[in-house]
Amino acid sequence: MKQFLISLSSVIITGILVSSCAIFKKNPVKNQPEMVFIKGGTFMMGDVFAQQNTDALPVHEVSLDDFYLSRYEITLAQYDEYARVLGIDSLRDDNRGRATRAASYVTWDEADSYCRFFGYRLPTEEEWEYAARAGGKEWRYAGTNDLDSLKYYAVTNSTNIPYAYYVGSLKPNPLGLYDMSGNVFEWIGEYYQFYQDPENLHDLDRDKIRIIRGGSFNEERSTTLTYWRVGTLKDVRANDIGFRCADDG
Repeated sequence: MKQFLISLSSVIITGILVSSCAIFKKNPVKNQPEMVFIKGGTFMMGDVFAQQNTDALPVHEVSLDDFYLSRYEITLAQYDEYARVLGIDSLRDDNRGRATRAASYVTWDEADSYCRFFGYRLPTEEEWEYAARAGGKEWRYAGTNDLDSLKYYAVTNSTNIPYAYYVGSLKPNPLGLYDMSGNVFEWIGEYYQFYQDPENLHDLDRDKIRIIRGGSFNEERSTTLTYWRVGTLKDVRANDIGFRCADDG
């Protein structure tokens, strides 16, 4: 019996090792996104503050299931390791350094492919706004309602940092998410769609206009508002567009 138990233990240990190796071979990138659990709920989406931004109207009710969102914007170091594993080119840094600076000069397809490599995806626009507003609460900016305090939460053109900055350098919002306002714009999974015309659906595979959210170091502070929306071509490479990943709950 003792010999049988020893043999059985060996089989179990071997099985665990084989399983771990299989996982490693499937995804050998070690520097993976840190994911934050977001409890789902119902909120009013859009310009709930002044109801003046026509691109964020009409305000409408959205219900979301639980989901995950990466705590930080994806960094150059993370993308570098991913690129080495796949044998593809990495991203520009404009000689500003790499490490934990937010990745930029990334197209929508490249951002989408990165997230899918880990079994994740780009966030929906509803998920992004709900998370930026700390569970759909009335936060004008991710972490504050006070424009004078925004400098503690967001890198904008008022911060005098003329490049994608190191992620997590400023304060997070109440969910522990960093740089949801400012630093680099973030790609959203869907095409650009007016709220007023929700029935006029687009073909995601053919429509080349995508959404970016959150504002950036290049932009005025107004673009960091949690409801602010921008549409751009999905193959654009800009020094202030990056991304973060999402996953189902």
